[in-house]
Amino acid sequence: MGTSGHRWETAERKPASPPFLYARMEQKRDALDRLDLRFRWGRFGVRVLRCHLASFEPGHVISSHKHSEYEFHFIPKGKGRVVIGEQSYDLREGLFYLTGPDVVHEQHSDEADPMYELCLHCAIEPLDRKKTADDRWSDVLEEQEAEECVRLLRTMPAVPALDRYQAMGFFLDAYRAWEEQSVGFYTTMKQLVIQILLRAAKVHASPKSVVPIPERDMNNHRFRLAAQFIEDNESRPITLEDVAERVHVSPRQLQRIFRSEGRTTFRDWVEQVRLQRICAELLQTDRPIEEIALDHGYTNPNYLYPVFKNKFGVTPSAYRRMYGGRQGGRELTGGLETR
Repeated sequence: MGTSGHRWETAERKPASPPFLYARMEQKRDALDRLDLRFRWGRFGVRVLRCHLASFEPGHVISSHKHSEYEFHFIPKGKGRVVIGEQSYDLREGLFYLTGPDVVHEQHSDEADPMYELCLHCAIEPLDRKKTADDRWSDVLEEQEAEECVRLLRTMPAVPALDRYQAMGFFLDAYRAWEEQSVGFYTTMKQLVIQILLRAAKVHASPKSVVPIPERDMNNHRFRLAAQFIEDNESRPITLEDVAERVHVSPRQLQRIFRSEGRTTFRDWVEQVRLQRICAELLQTDRPIEEIALDHGYTNPNYLYPVFKNKFGVTPSAYRRMYGGRQGGRELTGGLETR
């Protein structure tokens, strides 16, 4: 069969464009906007006003305006430009910019292509700096990180920058959390919003802005773990080797830790914990002394008598007679008050 006079042309196939990662957020674009999200972060209150995916037709213009809050603009797809003050900047996929309080801005999508935007609009307000009722649980490091993040946001230049720390992905995580609405929804949303704030601020942070990573005094930490284990298990047989294994050190090292942190030996510490519990039972109950001894780690009840007398100068039964009607017993807590 001849082929003269016929030319077969093969159409070039355009590579398929990758799926739009944030397409699922188009199903209910105002889902996150409907949530009344407000929470404390360090010494700031954060109130989310808007959190959504928006799309703009080619050539669409959002006229000049400003806000008294912080508005983050992330571009997950498309291109355009933004006018901030008197400067115009190109926008493209992967960029973001922040318009802080009173920053006038105007946005244009490309004349040929639509542009998408992930928007987080939130108010960040300083709160009363009074200390909490129990300062042991005040999170000083979180307060410092929140303070540094807000400082960076306040001073961040209103210029588009690359989303180098993938803050955009947390918008999608927030939408998925809304879809699932599982246990811990509120805490999850709070953490996701904070991650967007932190990762946006991080783009303009210097190494000097980093809050020092908290590090434990490991000897003191291991001592406290061991002491708590003894408190919890004083009624059972306890050996130096068992406790050392629990806190991941050698028996010799644990003995050194008790001498440096507890100012006593491991054996004396265990004995003092048991005697303290026994003294409490002697004062508060009329149980037989042999039963009390068995319940607090003395497999041979007779061994309690010489130990007790050597420590306090009286036998358990004499101690019960002497102090049973009192609120006393203070002299028996000696070595444990150092914890």
